[in-house]
Amino acid sequence: MAEDTQRNFRSVYYEKVGFRGVEEKKSLEILLKDDPLDIEKLCTFSQRFPLPSMYRGFVWKVLLGILPPHHESHAQVMMCRKEQYTDVLHALKVIRFVSDSTPQVDVYLRMYQLESGKLPRSPFFPLEPEDEVFLAIAKAMEEMVEDNVDCYWLIRCFVNQLNNKFRDSLPQLPKAFEQYLNLEDSRLLNHMKTCSVVTKLPYDLWFQKCFAGCLPESSLQRVWDKVISGSCKILVFVAVEILLTFKIKVMALNNAEKITKFLENIPQDSSDAIVSKAIDLWHKHCGTPVHSM
Repeated sequence: MAEDTQRNFRSVYYEKVGFRGVEEKKSLEILLKDDPLDIEKLCTFSQRFPLPSMYRGFVWKVLLGILPPHHESHAQVMMCRKEQYTDVLHALKVIRFVSDSTPQVDVYLRMYQLESGKLPRSPFFPLEPEDEVFLAIAKAMEEMVEDNVDCYWLIRCFVNQLNNKFRDSLPQLPKAFEQYLNLEDSRLLNHMKTCSVVTKLPYDLWFQKCFAGCLPESSLQRVWDKVISGSCKILVFVAVEILLTFKIKVMALNNAEKITKFLENIPQDSSDAIVSKAIDLWHKHCGTPVHSM
């Protein structure tokens, strides 16, 4: 009992002086010592807490299946991933789809297209909507991850997760957005309906691109922690919180085009607060996953 009291006091102290994540970091380090790694516990942790930046890339690779649960296999698996990356890149250079001057995100796109059997007959063909989504996610991921091999595999597996695991859920998110915005601020929703903007909101930017190109990467990665660990619904609450944060601005606009344009280019300085409030809103409506050590 005394130990619990001391632990709680320590947690409150850490929070007051700005070290709220110290206890969580220790919990994560314990989970990362498990062999094999417990994927379910790592998912639950990621749903409850923001991942420390020093562990984020590793945890994402485990949750996305890039790395297996057994520690002893990690080096060998990543060597194979690197060889595959090198082979695919070489093939694209041979058929002159990419060169040393090709922007890195375009290289990632062509690699993904080749591996998924969707490489167009010419590199000059116009991009498909799904290619635009890929590039938006790739540009954001490139800002978060330094190593090209890691970056490609994270983009590839994240996009596959969106296309497969969340294929049926993503089209439902606009309806859920409207439902939760109505619960939080029905007056704001009614204003938007009056302006006929509800069907014209930047849903592709929010839900298909997972806010890539909308939020700065420092805020975006906290949202992606939740998506990668299994919940695309967090995207709904980020969208709701953006509307709540900029309510006065949106209420002052009575034109659908102006509202949409503003929401596509929201001020970046509020993004950290928006994500924090969105996560609180998500936990409020959907509950907090129980984490067991």
